[in-house]
This record gives sequence, structure tokens and C-alpha cells, in this order.
Amino acid sequence: MPSTRTRRGASRGAPMLRLRIGFVLIAVVLSFFGARLVQLQGVDPRSYAAMAAAEGAVRVPLQAERGDILDRNGIPLADSIKGKMVVADPELTTDQAPEMARLLSDRLSIDYFKTLTALRGRAEGSKFEYVARRVPSTLASDTVAELAEAGYEGVSLRDDPIRDYPAGDVAANLIGYMGTDEPLGGFERTFDKQLAGTDGEATWQSSSSKGVRIPLRESTLKAAQNGAPLRTTIDRDLQWFTQKVLAQAVQQYRAESGSAIVMDTRTGEVLALADVPTFDANKPTESPEADLGSRAMSDTYEPGSVQKVLTASALIDAGKAYPRQKFRVPPNLARQDRVIGDWFDHGNIRLTLAGIIAQSSNIGTVLAADAFSPPELVAYLQRFGLGQKTDIGVRGETQGILTPGDAMTSQTKDRVAFGQSLSVNVAQMAAAVNTVANGGVRVSPSLISGSAVTDDGLTVGTDVATRTRVISKQAARATAKMMEKVVHPEDGVAPRAQVPGYLVAGKTGTAQRVAADGTGYDGSTTVSFGGFAPADDARFTVYVVVHAPRVDGGGGSIAGPVFSRIMGYVLGRYGVEPTNGRPSRLPVEW
Repeated sequence: MPSTRTRRGASRGAPMLRLRIGFVLIAVVLSFFGARLVQLQGVDPRSYAAMAAAEGAVRVPLQAERGDILDRNGIPLADSIKGKMVVADPELTTDQAPEMARLLSDRLSIDYFKTLTALRGRAEGSKFEYVARRVPSTLASDTVAELAEAGYEGVSLRDDPIRDYPAGDVAANLIGYMGTDEPLGGFERTFDKQLAGTDGEATWQSSSSKGVRIPLRESTLKAAQNGAPLRTTIDRDLQWFTQKVLAQAVQQYRAESGSAIVMDTRTGEVLALADVPTFDANKPTESPEADLGSRAMSDTYEPGSVQKVLTASALIDAGKAYPRQKFRVPPNLARQDRVIGDWFDHGNIRLTLAGIIAQSSNIGTVLAADAFSPPELVAYLQRFGLGQKTDIGVRGETQGILTPGDAMTSQTKDRVAFGQSLSVNVAQMAAAVNTVANGGVRVSPSLISGSAVTDDGLTVGTDVATRTRVISKQAARATAKMMEKVVHPEDGVAPRAQVPGYLVAGKTGTAQRVAADGTGYDGSTTVSFGGFAPADDARFTVYVVVHAPRVDGGGGSIAGPVFSRIMGYVLGRYGVEPTNGRPSRLPVEW
């Protein structure tokens, strides 16, 4: 049996041992927490703070307002109006998703199954889902109110501007249109980076059960940066009038399509660029896909006899011809593998160069162009801008076709001289005719006022327009005098292109249309008229093209009257008074 002393010692030692063990355990625990504190505050504080913030965080995008597209006077051609996005918190909508999806899809005309997926959450733990975008404010508010009255929770509204085109189809071929979340055509797509702006984001902490913002908890706001406006050179009212007159002609002559362009002669600014058929930019899905772009820029065609103006002016500039030069024009002209004829039947006639232009003689043009070698003619046409893009800022622009001079045969040169065996787009040909109107200086056409950068990195606009001397001022003046004879009631083929009170210079065009498979001509024609006024001090150039009219007629009888109405309107709109100049007295015969 142990002694009393031993038992007392053991009793005294046991508490001390337990105390020591307790201190050791406390030290271990404190060391663990200390190490964790060092890790949180010193080693990797940001990642742990982010993890903590993510737990229960709600992120709501803030939509940037898209920049307006304006006409030259600051009138909106495209702008943004108030709209709403309908959003859901799946934590609150999952249980009653089928019933809510049915109501939402009915009221907002959206897909039921996509709505159901959003209400249930596209990702686990999602607290924010889009249900519908760009909904008119009244419709969105009424729908959410109806959900609340039915006892449903978790659906709310956020600002979401709607793209609007106040003038409907006016300039729609240029402006383009928007899909739900992306631009799908025209300037909307070409200048999207400038117009779109940058979306922002709001973030806050919410309760895990209700998704309600927790007071006094940290929140962040990254403000949206609205897009910048894009100012065009288009005159909205003139664009409307041009489209109206062109549409009437296309309908009257049962044509396939048509295009018209109005340019400020001196600056190259495009005041109107119309395509028919076109579409309502507010309802693009209601029109065929082929009508949603600009045929004037994307389609190519053979220009026909309007090309004779370029050939004649180049010959005069090179000192190889002059307006009163005399030509004997036979009824037909055998050349290599084919016979060249004129649009009108005649015997042997005697025409001046002015008469060849006035009567639009293919044979006479070929005889005059014999003074040029193929490389010489092509060099001039390239300086006029043919065979190359205008880089005007329209997506999908074609460059046309012009055979290089060193590869062009004499047969091809004959046809090119009077406007076949080459192709152009509307802006190219208008800029070429405008070169004659502008005293022989080609000014590159512009659709953007100032300057802007396309999403492809190309800078366009009036600030970067170029000016290039193509022919001498004297050659341009002589050519304009010849073009006056085209609208002369007795000497020319297009008296209906006259504008009462003004001197007008112009040229008709009629060309066979190449078949879709490129194997030859399809039997239809493209008719056109290009010109400027006042002829002796040009202010505006107008070029009209009508494709595949289903009636007999040429550029003078079909496109000429359209030119006359558009030119008369623009001269009056901009207050251009008649110059009272003396009409051309050049002889057409000898």
C-alpha cells in the first residue's frame, strides 16, 4: 500500500501536467489561426477576398447606349429609345418556371423553351439570367406587373435601349440594322466599335435565399460608356425624295432594281445614295435578304455609253481628238472577230466628236479611240477610278473589272471604249463623271462627315478625301460642252433629262446585262444617265441606273426623266440659281 506522501505528490503533479498540456494545445490552436491570418492578409489576400465576394455576389450588366447615326444636318437616321430587359433570379423562379415561362413567352412573343431554361438557370448557382432583351418599356412593365399580380417572384427589369430608325426605309441600304445583340449590316456593322460603346457592371452582395441586396455590404459600379455618334454626308430629305422618284421609275418600267446617287461636285460628298428595292430598317426580317444591302456598292454592271464621256475626255486631254473633229461613220464596222453596230439604223453619216457623244454612236467612239493604244486608254480609266474600290466606307464594296492595259487586246479595247467588257459600281462611275464636272479633278466620294475608322481599320470620310488631277481643265470644259448636246431637243438623245432653267450636261447609257453564270448576256439591259448642273459651273452630279426594265427604252427615255426630277429638286433645295450661260453651239454633223 502506497504511503500517504506518495499519493499527495501524485495529486499535486496531475494538475500541473494537465495545465501544461492545455497550454500546449492553446499554443497550437493559436499558431494555426495565426498562420491562417498571415496567409489571408499577407500571402494571398486578393484571391481570398475575391472568393469571399463571389459568395452571394450578384453581377448586373449596365448596357451602354449606342451612338446615333446622323444625317449631314444632325437629324437622326438611327438612334436609341427607352427599352427594358427582362431578367430573372433562378433561385426565386425555378420552382414555378413552367407557369412563368408560359406567361412570358405569350406576352413577349419569345421562345417558351429558351425562357424556361433561363428561369431555371443556365448555370448552377446562377442569380441573373436574361429572359428577353430590348423590350418596349410599356410592354415589359405590364408583363412584370402581371407576373407580380399572379404571385410570381424573381423577374425584374433593367434599362436596355432599343435601336430605332425614325425614317424607316430612308437610307436603310446604307445604315443597316441591328439584331438582338449585334449589328447585322450597313454602317451599324462597319462602324460598330465606334457606335457600340462599352458596357458597365454593377456588383453587390445578396442574401443567398432571396437574392435581396444586403445593406451596408460592399458594392462596386463600373459605369457604362455610351457609344459615339456617326455623322454622315446624307441629306435625309433628299435621300427620301431620291428613293421615292427611283422607286416610281422601277415600278413604272417593271424593272428588276435601280440605284441613284447625288454628289456635291466640289467636295465629293454623297448627299443621297438610293437603292430600290430597299427595306424598313425597323423590320428587316420582313424583306428578302437580297434587299438588305446596297446594290449600288456591291453589284457590278457594264456602264454602257456613259463610258464614252471618259473615252472622249481622255482623247481630248491627250491631244488626240477635239470636239469639232470630223468622222465618217459607216452603218457598221467590221473589227476582228465581230461587227460593231449602233443602237440606231443609219447609212454613212458624218459626225463630229460632239455629234458622236450627242448621238451616242458606238462606231464613232471606236473610230475616235483608235488613236489610243490599250495601255493608254486603261491608264486614263484607272485615273478616273475604275477597276478599284472607292473605299467610301460601305462594307462589301466591289472594285469592278478593268483588264490591265498590257493584257487588253484591241478587240477588248474597242468594247471598253463604248462601255462594255468592263464593270463598275455606282459610286465609281458617279465619281468618274464628277471628275469632268469638277474641272478634271477627281475628288474621292465620301459618305462620312469628318472622319471615322471602320472596324477593319480603314479611315474614311471627308477629312481624308483625296483630289487627283485626271484631265486638264480645258479638256473637262470641252467635254462638258459636248455633253450639253446630249439633252438638246434636236441634236441629242435625251431631251427629257433637261432641267428647266438650267444648263445640263449629261450622257445616256444602255448596256447588255451579263448572265448570272457569266457565260454571256442574258437578253436584258441596264440603262443609265449621268450628268451635272449647272453645266458651266457644276454644283451637283447625279447618276441614275435602272436594271432590266421590261419595256422598250434606253438611258434617255427611262433614266433621263429620273435624273431630271432629282437634279431639279436638289438645285432648288440648295438654292442654286441658273447661271444664264450660253448653250453649247458645237456642231453635231459636218
